[in-house]
Amino acid sequence: MNLKAERGAATRDRVLTVARRLFAEQGYEGTSIETVLQETGLSRGALYHHYSGKDALFEAVLEQVETSVGVRLMETVKGITDPAEALVTGCLAWVRMARDPAIRRIVLIDAPAVLGWERWRALEERHAFGMLKAALRATGRVPREALDVYAHMLLAAINESVLLVARGNELEGAERAVEDFLHRLLRP
Repeated sequence: MNLKAERGAATRDRVLTVARRLFAEQGYEGTSIETVLQETGLSRGALYHHYSGKDALFEAVLEQVETSVGVRLMETVKGITDPAEALVTGCLAWVRMARDPAIRRIVLIDAPAVLGWERWRALEERHAFGMLKAALRATGRVPREALDVYAHMLLAAINESVLLVARGNELEGAERAVEDFLHRLLRP
């Protein structure tokens, strides 16, 4: 990688780190480009060279958060050979991640509103929703023609549990309820 490309990558990393923190702490609406500029020390032109605006910056942060969630989930299920158990373990890990303010605020609260449902769902299809569909398919316990519908229902149930945890810190109760729900769903 040449020096110019390295500098560009370092600038993008710095901007994403600052923007992620700001979006997590203040939300999309509460975060201004001016604050990002002040905290990164960049000029407006330098920022807009990498991101066309606040929406593009938010989407890049969301992509980064979704990618890190996916990596964490894959690490959680690594070595589990039973697909149903891997699905339960991964879903419970997602519930536990609800304590992370960046995930809660950026992925669950702001992303659907900022990107719009269709764009958010397309991004989710590449990340969490896509992983969930693949995991459900691997269990072999969901009829092929119903896979998409089951995946949507499961994602909605899990995300509601995550939001419940996020609002009330009811982690243990939510984990037990999710685990019970998944085991009932996946019974042969």
